[in-house]
Amino acid sequence: MSSIFGLSHNVTLIIWALVSIAFLVTLIAKFKWNPFVTLLISALLLGFLAGMKPADNIKAVTGGLGGTLGTIAIVIGLGTMLGKMMAESGGAERIANTMIRIFGERRVHWAMLIVGFIVGIPVFFEVGVILLIPIVFIVAKKTKMPLLQIGIPVLAGLSTVHGLVPPHPAPMIAIGAYGADIGKTILYSLIVGLPTAILAGPLFGKLIGSKIEVEPPTKLVEQFATSDERILPGFGITLFTILLPVILMLIGSVANIIDPLATSSWTVFCEFIGHEVIALLIAVVFSFYSLGFARGFTKEEVSRFASDCLAPTATIILIIGAGGAFKQVLITSGVGDAIAAIATSAHVNIIFFAWFIAALIRVATGSATIAMTTAAGIIAPILGQTPDANVELVVLATGAGSLILSHVNDAGFWMVKEFFNMSVPQTLKSWTVMETILSVVGLILILLLSVVV
Repeated sequence: MSSIFGLSHNVTLIIWALVSIAFLVTLIAKFKWNPFVTLLISALLLGFLAGMKPADNIKAVTGGLGGTLGTIAIVIGLGTMLGKMMAESGGAERIANTMIRIFGERRVHWAMLIVGFIVGIPVFFEVGVILLIPIVFIVAKKTKMPLLQIGIPVLAGLSTVHGLVPPHPAPMIAIGAYGADIGKTILYSLIVGLPTAILAGPLFGKLIGSKIEVEPPTKLVEQFATSDERILPGFGITLFTILLPVILMLIGSVANIIDPLATSSWTVFCEFIGHEVIALLIAVVFSFYSLGFARGFTKEEVSRFASDCLAPTATIILIIGAGGAFKQVLITSGVGDAIAAIATSAHVNIIFFAWFIAALIRVATGSATIAMTTAAGIIAPILGQTPDANVELVVLATGAGSLILSHVNDAGFWMVKEFFNMSVPQTLKSWTVMETILSVVGLILILLLSVVV
């Protein structure tokens, strides 16, 4: 079935890829099938349509799943543990309280952007929302500001980090697929991400907050109000614990830039502690002491926190793995090379193309992570034929595309709707517009940065 109606092999492969993606989207969006199962079926379907042998098809699926999860599963597990320690110790609350004191009540929405940005570094978007939503309610009540004026900056901070800033797992997928430098990617992501988050967060939040008035769900407010009083950890130690993996990764990148051939044992050591897995592992172990034992928690409690938080990540990890399987079939079947050949002959701007492909998959599937993973499989072969491309900016473009136009097929859409007690039209006007601002402004800044670097 590898060719149809006498069309060229490359065009035929792309048509089969589109059929598989349409099949994937229909089952997830219309029939509400489980994304993990659907991704695996779609990957196998694409392999058969593209003419792969059954054994090769299975090998691509299992190899892609295992290869993707090799690092990402560890990153997600360790990042979730770090987030759990931050939640149980009251570290997130300490960061919020300190930012409010520094910025003052009138500018508290700017503080909330920074809180979302910092807290989002080690945790998934959904986890970050769960961690910070009580603080959003408390701050809105204390300052008497519109709920969305406080909430949108937090969501913008979390979402920006989710799509653009390593060591978050989503950008790490693209970094691995493209062979990008993590240090440079972090630097460029901050240059692009901060102004983008400011525009979509505090500025847009103030505008939409004055137009859409919502009250938080009563039951949720009551639940958070009855939480136990506790002495919070210090701001400095909390901030240092959260940023420790980023600091270690930057040290590794700087050492590599200074001594690219790793001629000294010091460079080898810096690169070792700067690897994302080792950096996160060090940060998690440190958090057991800084946010655990130092806060009076027992060994049994710290162990329970670390174990309990892993169960909810199982679904996320499996979906990412299945996305990797689909990506590998795209590559092994030759679809990636076919798209690369057509895109190269058409002289498409690789940064815009990466953004566009990720945006299409995001709108279709509702998942930023699936968009990032699948787009990475499509774009990677094109990068191989584009030696002058800035790989780190292509990572950011893929991330920016994966954020666009969150709507009713996105779990995050419903999560925000329920937590902020909004109707579907209100969620579209606030959350969906915010995500689209992040994506489009991010692309514009990435294209501008590409002129300089």
